[in-house]
Amino acid sequence: MRVNKRKGDNSRRDEPTVKDIPKLYPPGSEIVIQVTKGPIGTKGPRTTTNLSFAGRYLILMPFSDGCGISRKIESPTERKRLKHMLNELTIPEGMGVIVRTAGESKKTRYFIRDLHILLKQWEGITEKMQTLRAPACLYQEPNLVERTVRDFLTEEVDRVLIDDKEGHKRTQELVSLISKRSASKIAYYDDNIPIFERFNIERQIEQTFQRRVSLPSGGEIIIDETEALISVDVNTGSHKNRGGDEKNTIYAVNLEAAVEVARQIRLRNLGGLVIIDFIDMKERRHRNAIYDKMVEEMSQDKAKNHILPISTLGIMQMTRQRQQESLSSNLYTDCPYCRGRGIVKSATTMSVELQRKLASVIRRITTKDSKGEHSLRVLVHPSILERLRSEDANLLVRMESLHGVKLAFRADLNYHVENYKIINATTGEEYR
Repeated sequence: MRVNKRKGDNSRRDEPTVKDIPKLYPPGSEIVIQVTKGPIGTKGPRTTTNLSFAGRYLILMPFSDGCGISRKIESPTERKRLKHMLNELTIPEGMGVIVRTAGESKKTRYFIRDLHILLKQWEGITEKMQTLRAPACLYQEPNLVERTVRDFLTEEVDRVLIDDKEGHKRTQELVSLISKRSASKIAYYDDNIPIFERFNIERQIEQTFQRRVSLPSGGEIIIDETEALISVDVNTGSHKNRGGDEKNTIYAVNLEAAVEVARQIRLRNLGGLVIIDFIDMKERRHRNAIYDKMVEEMSQDKAKNHILPISTLGIMQMTRQRQQESLSSNLYTDCPYCRGRGIVKSATTMSVELQRKLASVIRRITTKDSKGEHSLRVLVHPSILERLRSEDANLLVRMESLHGVKLAFRADLNYHVENYKIINATTGEEYR
């Protein structure tokens, strides 16, 4: 967003600096803050004292006297019109507004109505500020229905189906505030077949979390989500080469991948650093065309993003604003068995690890009592026991004869494949 200063505001000497804050607000002072970004993973929430409230076409900033226009509105003529419109709005002293992207080409009356709603909302917040004691919640982001109407119900939407009576009624009321004609687009769905089943939504949701995503002509993209970044690998797969040469085949796959990657990023709400490994293209014009296609597709995204051209290695780097956790983080949790790694130790690895542990335990107990007879019981997962009784049986027999220790193994289904327990049959001491 680009913010412009008001006329006549030539100096900001009266504004406090960072050094003045401890004097103005000593420990224990009550201040109003806004959570601009919720906690994501191990990161805490982000807060600010520069409050802002989003409407349909405007963002109200009660503590900032600057006005601006969304950078996504690029037309110079439209920006000039909107600047003229902002000068006509009756904005209270000390407050500012920003025109949202949805305000492009809209008439002045829409902005007047939106500003009125936002100012009324701010009045309610200021009343709570005077009456409630800290800590208190003064304002909360609208629910799903209200956010959908505010941010997604544009003129391009022809019809909205809602299978909940209260949600249908509430949506119609909210839409009527913006445009009474648009209220007819909101329809109540009362079919016997569930709405998700009727429009095949469940299957589409399931496909959203697949690691591999197929492309129309047979290629595929593979998406891996890590803590540091999102990696996307593009493969030709079983791409059907319709008589073209290899260069055009690779270019065609990458072109399809650019469209699908941008779509998957929006669907999965992926944020942060994204690395896309396109198939290597020798011609610069092809690399530039893929970059242009990616920029075009990501321009539909409401979240801020920045894309770098494809490097000579075929790597594209981009960042996308992370406002919430990704869709998979909200709907899935780490596997309790593998702890989110996606892999567990093999039977061979566990057998070697167990043999090392047995050798260490035997050495310890024979050092304490070299003349006595010792026996050990070992509890393991059935798959590990199978390995010990087959390929490694001779090794264990040799260990028994070498150290004069008896080993008894027992399988337990309750044991994790990577866990085991060694028990000294004489003393009852346990080793893990």
